[in-house]
Parts: sequence; structure tokens; C-alpha cells
Amino acid sequence: MAQPLRFRYSPETWTDGRVRNALLSDLDSNIGATATTPWYASPSGFAATRFEMDNGDIALFAYREDGAGAYWLGNTETPSVLWRTDKEAFSEAPFAVSRWAQRELLAVLHEEAPWLGDYTYLSWFFLPVFLSKDGRETSRTFFREHAAGFPDAGRDEALSFYDDFLKTGVLEDYRHVMAGKLGTSEYLDLTRTSAAMGEFDAAWLLHRAGYDIRPEIEVTTGHSLDFRAERDGEQAHLVEVTRPLPVNERAAGTPAAALRDTVQTKTRGDGQLAEHGGGATLLVDCSSFPDDDWNALAAEEPDVPHRPAVVFRVRPDGSVEGYEKGSVPLDLLPAASNASAPQS
Repeated sequence: MAQPLRFRYSPETWTDGRVRNALLSDLDSNIGATATTPWYASPSGFAATRFEMDNGDIALFAYREDGAGAYWLGNTETPSVLWRTDKEAFSEAPFAVSRWAQRELLAVLHEEAPWLGDYTYLSWFFLPVFLSKDGRETSRTFFREHAAGFPDAGRDEALSFYDDFLKTGVLEDYRHVMAGKLGTSEYLDLTRTSAAMGEFDAAWLLHRAGYDIRPEIEVTTGHSLDFRAERDGEQAHLVEVTRPLPVNERAAGTPAAALRDTVQTKTRGDGQLAEHGGGATLLVDCSSFPDDDWNALAAEEPDVPHRPAVVFRVRPDGSVEGYEKGSVPLDLLPAASNASAPQS
């Protein structure tokens, strides 16, 4: 499975002739390709070429005009001369090159998916996936046809919610990791994509409560927990996130059973929380539950096979409801509507 878009860096010296002979000829002979002028001006000090493939793929190449060094970025096959080059995320490449390439690709994205045009931050954040080789169609379908995992909500409501959250910049330094959680498979896996958005919902909840967050925290067991959260010099807390599927998408017959079964995957066997041995707060994102399922769960407030835990549901209008189990060290729910007091 192809990964989210990243640059390939070549330390060698390039010329226009070598671009034609080593890159264009390789692409054209294999899948059919045309070299064209980029839509935007080349980054200062670089010469740039845009490759358009017969199958709809696209690639960009920029090389230094006064010395060695070149950057390739594309959702197509990699020419053989670049196979052994190092990969760099958008944030690792020179700013001018990265900015130019992303302007090119955002223009492509909004031409192919104009419905994303009003959501510039969401488009930018998920660009490594929205224009990936294998995942471009499935990731766009998830946002377009499944409202990014929100039930009983329209696409525009869901996209506005995430666009507004991403504008805060709290996940900007972790863009490649977080965007990549959607996956880049050519087959849409709603379980995986919805679970990925659960981490964004948890990040939204933590940020809303005033916490600074850092994702993907390695712990001594060799596992990674989803977040470290810290506020105003207080002690930092480790957080793990899980997201139950709604009842109509799993074998569990009730919302409480769906909640219990999903949490148990984290707490038994080699699950992250079982191996970690305590000390982490579990956030259970039930935002995939439609109103009826959530109302039944909120009325019952069933136990969770891990403590401390926060069970919550976010709606695209920014409202959140939930309840706690155990002594939760994070101050997350006081301002939420219908939030229950901590329970032991």
C-alpha cells in the first residue's frame, strides 16, 4: 500500500536534458506522460517541471539551477533513477519548494474535488492523503459521502467542524502522522477511517479544555499511546483513544455492548492499555453513534472496562456530551451539556 505523499530528495546534479531523458522517458514508456509548465511560478533558485500521466496521476520535480539537489513529489510510479532516494515530509523540504508544490497540488485537488474548495485548511491538512497514489479516491469518498464519520449530519456541517478545528494549528506540527491515520488504501475501510477521526475528536476535546497536546507518545512497553496532554504547567497526562462502531455496523446488539467490546480490545491481551499497566486516561469517542444509540448509552452510563475513562460524543455544531468513570485527572466535561459528574 502506498504511503501519504512525501518528497523524494536527490542529491545529484540535474539539468533540463536529464529531466527529459531520465524522468519523462521512463514515465512515458511505462504509463504515458507529458512534461508541462507548472501552474505556479517555480520556487526561487529552482527549475521545475510538472508531469501529467495518461492515467490521471501527477508529479512535480524541482532542481537547483546553481548546484546539486532536486525534489520529486508525485502520486504515480517513481522513475527508477529515484528509487534509492531519501523521503522527506512537506515540513522537511525547503520551505519555498514545499510551498510551491502544495499550491500546485491544492489547485489539482480543488479542480478534481470542487466541493473541498471552501475548506482550505482541511484540504491542506489532508493533502498528503487526498492526493496519495492509492488513497485519493477513498479518502475523498469518506469525507464526501460519509460526512467524515458523523451520523445524522450533512457533509458541509462535518467538514466545517474539522476545518475550523484544524485552523487552530494545534496539530500542524504533526500533520504527516495525523493525516496518515486515514490510511491510503484503494478500498474504503469505514472502520479504520472513522477510528482515525476519533483521534481528531479527542484532540478537539483536549484542545477545547485548554490542553496542549502531542500525539503518538512512545512508552516503555514499546507501544505508542495516542496523546500526551498538559495544561498550564500541570502534570502531563497520557491519553489513549478508542471509537466504538454504532450498533448497526457490528455484531454487538446494544450500545453498551459496543462500548464494552471496543474498550476490551485496548485492555486485554496485547492491547495498548493492558501492556502499559495503568496511568493512562481512556477517551471513548462515541461520535459515530446516531442519536438513538447515544441517548440510550447516556441514560444508562454503562461501566467501562478501564479506569479512568471519559465517554463522550461530539456533534458538528461543537456541542459535546459525556460521562466519566473513575478519577479522571483531565478537566474535560464541566462545560459540556449533559455532562455527568465523575463516578467511582
